[in-house]
Amino acid sequence: MVSLGLVVSRGCCVFCFRGALLAKREWKPLEDRSCTDLPWFLLFTLFCVGMGAICGYTIVTGGASRLVFGYDSYGNTCGQRNEAIEGVKLSGLDHTDRKYVFFLDPCNIDIVQRKIKSMALCVSQCPTEEMKSYGDLRRFAMINGKTLISLLLKTNLPQSPLLLTLRCPALSFCSKALPVFNRCTPVDISCYSKFAEAVVTFVSDNTVLHRLIAGVVASKEIIVGLCLLALVLSMILMVIIRYISAVLVWILTFIVVLGSLGGTSVLWWLYIDHRLTMNETVAKDLKEVKETNGETEASKDHMQALLVYAISATVFTVILLLLMLFMRKRVALTIALFHVAGKVFIHLPLLVLQPFCTFLALFLFWVYWILVLLFLGTTGEVLNEETGLTEFRLSGPLQYLTWYHAVGLIWISEFILACQQMTVAGAVVTYYFTRDKNKLPLTPILSSVLRLMRYHLGTVAKGSFIITLVKIPRLILMYIYNQLKGKENACARCLLKACICCLWCLEKCLNYLNQNAYAATAINSTSFCTSARDAFVILVENALRVAAINTVGDFVLFLGKVLIVTCTAFAGVLALNYQRDYTEWVLPLIIVCLFAFLVAHCFLSIFEIVVDVLFLCFAIDTKYNDGTPGKEFYMDKALMVSHCSGLIELQFL
Repeated sequence: MVSLGLVVSRGCCVFCFRGALLAKREWKPLEDRSCTDLPWFLLFTLFCVGMGAICGYTIVTGGASRLVFGYDSYGNTCGQRNEAIEGVKLSGLDHTDRKYVFFLDPCNIDIVQRKIKSMALCVSQCPTEEMKSYGDLRRFAMINGKTLISLLLKTNLPQSPLLLTLRCPALSFCSKALPVFNRCTPVDISCYSKFAEAVVTFVSDNTVLHRLIAGVVASKEIIVGLCLLALVLSMILMVIIRYISAVLVWILTFIVVLGSLGGTSVLWWLYIDHRLTMNETVAKDLKEVKETNGETEASKDHMQALLVYAISATVFTVILLLLMLFMRKRVALTIALFHVAGKVFIHLPLLVLQPFCTFLALFLFWVYWILVLLFLGTTGEVLNEETGLTEFRLSGPLQYLTWYHAVGLIWISEFILACQQMTVAGAVVTYYFTRDKNKLPLTPILSSVLRLMRYHLGTVAKGSFIITLVKIPRLILMYIYNQLKGKENACARCLLKACICCLWCLEKCLNYLNQNAYAATAINSTSFCTSARDAFVILVENALRVAAINTVGDFVLFLGKVLIVTCTAFAGVLALNYQRDYTEWVLPLIIVCLFAFLVAHCFLSIFEIVVDVLFLCFAIDTKYNDGTPGKEFYMDKALMVSHCSGLIELQFL
């Protein structure tokens, strides 16, 4: 029967996945290394060159300098000699000695467009004191070469009759200003009252928000200390989780079984009690059948409903107990994988630094991306015919540069995350398939990074591009869904929500498959499609094990995150206990708990990748090796015990 099953299984593989070629090819970990998916590496390189070209274009056309140094309303960059713009009379001025942007009406803020709707002029210095009279205003204008008022009134300063009617504080620019990023920023914060009311309308001098912010400022040292505590706890948990995983798993199993049995028992007790009560009532009131007929029918309906609930709960409990019975060895495999993963972190301590490296790479790229996006916002001259002033925005084919830049954000971010997965997979593969752990490379992580950069960047680029193709439509649908909020077309919103959920599920499945494809590439040095196919076949052959690892393992990791957040929050309560105003605890504790959860998620995500790669290596090991001479297992003793116990149970069955 077993041989017949193997024949049928192999026939299915030949039909679905061309498994004959897969069966002939032997997995040779860490051997026959070669470049994979080279065309995709070239495509990704060209895409990155395009991203760099966008940055270069903004610098050459002056967008970067306008953002950094500021510009006036006529297209002149402050602090530089400018070229004339066609159609703009006051462009092309020499502002070498005027390095600051002065807004005539800095309080006129357009919240929707996120900009100041005011005429801007380049000045040599910002107002050092509040201008309370015409004489103060005249002196300030003379210091700046009469440019300020002459440009405003399009006439000479001394001969302007309109200027004689202007008195501070009617003028918005009378306030004292400080140079901030080459912009004259009014010191009087009441100028921004409109903006403040639009952002936080509930803020006043005596609100709870002020007290919360004061609590954060007063507790900043404690917040930093608690964040470091969360970091240390996350590192420690990755090492000791192998000792507590078994306890957590069996506690979880006990709670689930006890809860299902208890719920089923309660439902049956309610049904029996309701039935006995109804029988007694019917027997007692036989003479009043006509009056109680309606109540009896309602009681019967209730009893039937309880019976259905009780039977459903019983079926669920029986299925759950059977699953626990047949899956107990696979749960034991999950515990063994956690145990071996803890050993991996002991032998490869540099794995702990992976979240820091990934975060640093993402942070630097995101900063670069935001800067280039801001540069694009000050690129391209457009004359506003209504005001006669110059505005900067991309038009024509150039407006698609922003979309190209947005795609780059997603693809390169996914590429960085995929590089992390490939690096971790390469290091874990090296650990697993090295029989003598004392002969491990000096720095397996560094060796994995070098292999990635030399051979497999194309594979990572292709896998990240597939995720990008799924993520972009989902983000577009999410934007459309948010735009339809409050509209009457509920059917369209429901359809969009369903599409978003489907794309989200597809993205998660592809992420999991990509991760295993990277591990297969790290083992066999095959292309992305070949590795994805091989990994998919291995996962399908071990579907029950995959289900056990993903359910039990994910829950254990979630409990680990909860443990870190709880310990950090408890330490925060003890550290903040000296403050008698308990309302000031809220915001510091929220900040600390969010940071603790983020740190725990980053570190335990690395642990999850290690577990998944170990399982794929284990599945390949058990498929192509049987423990006989020449085909010895590579697995750890903990995995060997779990595997042997499973084989013994299979023989008895």
